Amino acid sequence: MEPAASHHYWRFKPHILMVLCQLGYTFLYFITEASFKNGMNPHVYVTYRHIVAGFVMFPFAYFLERDKRPKMTLVIFLEIFLLSFLGVTLTLNMYFTSLRCTSPTLVASMVNTIACLTFIIAVILRLEVVDLQNPRGIAKVVGTLVSLAGVMTMTLYKGPIMPSLGHSAIHFTQTTVIQENWLKGSVLTVASCLTWSIWYIMQAYTLKRYPAQLSLTTWMSFLGGAQSAVFTSMIEHKGVAWRIGFDIDLWSTIYGGIVVSGLIVYMQLWCTKEKGPVFVTMFNPLSTLLVAVLAYFVVDEKLYTGSIVGGTVVISGLYMLLWGKEGDKEEQVSTIEHQYITHEVDQEDPKK
Repeated sequence: MEPAASHHYWRFKPHILMVLCQLGYTFLYFITEASFKNGMNPHVYVTYRHIVAGFVMFPFAYFLERDKRPKMTLVIFLEIFLLSFLGVTLTLNMYFTSLRCTSPTLVASMVNTIACLTFIIAVILRLEVVDLQNPRGIAKVVGTLVSLAGVMTMTLYKGPIMPSLGHSAIHFTQTTVIQENWLKGSVLTVASCLTWSIWYIMQAYTLKRYPAQLSLTTWMSFLGGAQSAVFTSMIEHKGVAWRIGFDIDLWSTIYGGIVVSGLIVYMQLWCTKEKGPVFVTMFNPLSTLLVAVLAYFVVDEKLYTGSIVGGTVVISGLYMLLWGKEGDKEEQVSTIEHQYITHEVDQEDPKK
């Protein structure tokens, strides 16, 4: 790879990885919805998925991070335990239950609030710097507000239904009756978005003390799976719920474990360490648009003009915020250069 091409690759590597993450999330919505309609218990799914992720990621974490993995202390273990409880046991159990009660399009739309919530929390905790006298600082705030307006549009305004293209390419066979409870699903979605935002923020702090992304992914998978197993056993007393056949339930568990809880979580941790939690969450709207489009073309789900308008507004806000975020790197480089020049001048002039 030529030096110029290599420079551009490393500069945009976090962007590329986050786009790949959103592609992975897009397929997750549909494969889990099919599994839930086939009778898979969402809480059992979360448990099995993270157990799979833990066993898959363990050898990579053990061998590749043997020399750079920090020593595990009680404080770090308790912090990872809390991180697992927040991001896996609490967030995902609410999230997938809401998906079972509503639809992929609604859930994917509500997930966009994570970016706005994460940005606000990050500013409060001073993980994000907002300089309102700088155009890029203004772009961060305006981009966040524009994205939030787009999310509200997609959620509250439906508008005319887009004409159907006919028969769907894929039909989900529903073997159990799923009672759609949109109020319950909406409340759980909002609650999961709030805890999800806090989870992203907490990752930034944990990575400073435990900067081994593969090992952290493995720990969260095992601990989250164990916590979810305890939680599920408390509310699900039927042994048949834990049985899994050689069907969509198995494939959704394998996909969710390897691709999402394993590979995608690792990539997000890497991007969080490099660019911060706000950068990671701002790519969620891409998944929303992909889910809406695929749901319309593939499974013949209704597509409203409000989703199109709101999605366009959300993407506009996304790019405004990303443009503002690019100024952080330039400002950091400028500060380092200024410190270096000042140090050189002080070295040349010992009287200073």
